[in-house]
Amino acid sequence: DRTKKIWVDKISYELACGKNVMVVAHANTLRGLVKIIDDIGDEEIQSIAIPTGIPIVYKFNKNLDPIPPTHDQKNVVQMHMNGCFLEKPGLLKEAIKREEEWCNNVPDYSKVMERTNYGLNPLQSSLSKLEAERKVQTWAQQFVDESDEEEDDGTDGKLTLVDIDKVWEEGMADVEEGEYFDPDRPKFESEPNNEEYAAVGEDVEPTVVNLYSDSPCINIDPLPAARKVPGIGDVPIQRSSSVIVMIRHGKTENNKLGLFTGWDDVPLAVEGVEEAKAAGKLLKLHGFEFDAVYTSWLSRAIETAWLVMDSMDCLWLPIIKSWRLNERMYGELTGLSKAMVKQRHGDKQFMDWRRGYAVRPPPCSSFSPQYPGNDQRYTKYLKDLRFSVSESLIRSIEQKEISIHRKLPKAESLKDCMDRTIPYFTETIMPESVEKGKRVLISSSENAIRGLLMHLCEIPEDKISGLEIPNGLPLIYDLNSKCIKLLDDGSGEDPLEKYNFGTSAPYLFRPCTLPDGSLQEECDINFASDGAVLTERESEIIANIRAPAKV
Repeated sequence: DRTKKIWVDKISYELACGKNVMVVAHANTLRGLVKIIDDIGDEEIQSIAIPTGIPIVYKFNKNLDPIPPTHDQKNVVQMHMNGCFLEKPGLLKEAIKREEEWCNNVPDYSKVMERTNYGLNPLQSSLSKLEAERKVQTWAQQFVDESDEEEDDGTDGKLTLVDIDKVWEEGMADVEEGEYFDPDRPKFESEPNNEEYAAVGEDVEPTVVNLYSDSPCINIDPLPAARKVPGIGDVPIQRSSSVIVMIRHGKTENNKLGLFTGWDDVPLAVEGVEEAKAAGKLLKLHGFEFDAVYTSWLSRAIETAWLVMDSMDCLWLPIIKSWRLNERMYGELTGLSKAMVKQRHGDKQFMDWRRGYAVRPPPCSSFSPQYPGNDQRYTKYLKDLRFSVSESLIRSIEQKEISIHRKLPKAESLKDCMDRTIPYFTETIMPESVEKGKRVLISSSENAIRGLLMHLCEIPEDKISGLEIPNGLPLIYDLNSKCIKLLDDGSGEDPLEKYNFGTSAPYLFRPCTLPDGSLQEECDINFASDGAVLTERESEIIANIRAPAKV
């Protein structure tokens, strides 16, 4: 019943809008969906099996009726279904099994076959993955022995595959012999004897499982009031109050090479993946939990949010994506070396473009690959931006037909970036999450976070250029004291020496004051919970973090 509601309210609507839809779910959920799509009866659905990890593709007509697969293609289907399997079940598992044997037995084989996609752009990554999959499947096919004992593929032994060409070949032979042939009801292996199954289960008493509890509010294993953190001691777990955690995405290859990235959609580097995982583990260690996760449309920010959530065991949380949390648009500087730009244009111009508040870099052209107006994700899915008369005119002339385009940025200053991030924060994140007491994680890029911190921590325009945001470091914004806190990792190192926050760091780490002007007691950093006395060096570190901003 719940699967039908999703089909009616969501999936069928998207299909009617001409969109391609991917559904990733569990076996019985997908069986329920297949039952609805193919209008399969209650008895027939019992013979339908959904193998693990194998895509099933459906095509629909304008009335959203499934289109039967054509007999002139090498399609693999299952009885009662119009969906086609993209792979013969068992082949991929066999390939992986053989691959593991070769890795263990052939010297240096793993080095030759190893594929590391981190750091590649999406096109390179996709092509590399596609080539690797084709080679592995082609190589593994020659080793498949049909006589081998089959492994469990998640079908519970119910899967019956149909070779369309074979069905029609045998069916036409039946027609020539004067027999009836229905291509939708081909002959299969004999069905199991249901009477035998019934006989076996006659004397077995059914087991009744109580799915409800008389005390639903009582936890069997209550969560502790504090967690013991190495080097820190007891850390209180606060779940009642709202909190905002901001994190800049982990390092990318562009970061390592010193390139302007902007809206260029580059993935995380290997180091960036580890930074995001470490951030999630640190947050979990300190007892943080989230109710809402916000991120941009850029892969590096989405990957970081996903890896943090994975480390915190909360992948089930929905991720809310908005282009308004994207990095600054660097225009013609996108992809260029920062060192080269600095050498060509001088230190002052370089710093104005990179860190200036109101200075825009040179804009890209309407037909530049860097212009988001040439990226399908923005032209097709971005709806909350006004239309551009000039851009629509240019596109209409070029395409020789009316073409309406939105006013996407060709270059942005930090102020331009804030003009979209701050309204999204104040008009969406605050009322929909923070003001409702939800705990929020924001995964984004450096300049989007710089703008948010400038707004939240009241950093002056002439000081914002001195603020740096480290990759993969959780920044805890306290709503009451309006300051930033860092999580102690137990190393005892001074965070301001370990991480580079720039010359404007004191604006983030000034004394945390409550609305009435008093200091917040939680700002005291305790490295132990047993009353241990801090060393002189530890006291200096704390004093440095809590040093007042010098205006």
